[in-house]
Amino acid sequence: MGNDFILEIRNLHKDFDRVKIIQGVDLSVRRGERHAIIGPNGAGKTTVYNLVTGRYKPSEGKVFFNGKDITGLPPHKLNRLGVSRSFQITNIFPKLSVFENVRAAILSKHKVRFNFISLVDRMDGIAKESHEILEEINLHHQKDVLAGELSYGDQRALEIGITLATDPNLIMLDEPTSGMSINETRGVVKLIDWMTKGKTLVIIEHDMDVVFSLADVITVIHYGKVLASGAPEEIRQNQLVKDAYLGEKK
Repeated sequence: MGNDFILEIRNLHKDFDRVKIIQGVDLSVRRGERHAIIGPNGAGKTTVYNLVTGRYKPSEGKVFFNGKDITGLPPHKLNRLGVSRSFQITNIFPKLSVFENVRAAILSKHKVRFNFISLVDRMDGIAKESHEILEEINLHHQKDVLAGELSYGDQRALEIGITLATDPNLIMLDEPTSGMSINETRGVVKLIDWMTKGKTLVIIEHDMDVVFSLADVITVIHYGKVLASGAPEEIRQNQLVKDAYLGEKK
């Protein structure tokens, strides 16, 4: 395993009730690369994401992060190592304010225990970081609004802010534009583009316009295997990929 790679997946398999969902996936992500994983519905791309981020344990194979074997580690341990993820379904604290959501993530980064929450307001550094994140995701004007009262697009923006607030080495986003209007999608793509420059990003996404506007490298999963991997233009011209997506539309 080379030092250039922050994430390496080797011969990954996953069975559910003896049904083979992932069948020998190999995938490598370089530091600073924005890598998209795509595939037809049911191809296994979200399963790969869940195997990397600790929601599932693989039936076979290994996952390495910064050269360290992280296979099957639970999400909270991965987060401490520098892996931060978002979910296809919005994952925020709806009854906390926008500011409190971001602050909770920054507290976690600084390993401040939540039973000391009464001290938080005196932590100027924590508050400053929280305000800076809110400015970056264009939600500072809604900092006192309950997160559950935000529009869907703003909730997704908040979740991305929470994901990035922990200053991760590897950002994992699962369908960040799922369920969004065209205008909301454009806004979130701009936000992701701005906030992940120079960082390592792995994104699962069904919207090809989003994928081609963000990704340096695209890996296509089909029937639980890697069908193709390469630069966006290579993938765009790949006949096997075209056939896989045409097959989905029939």
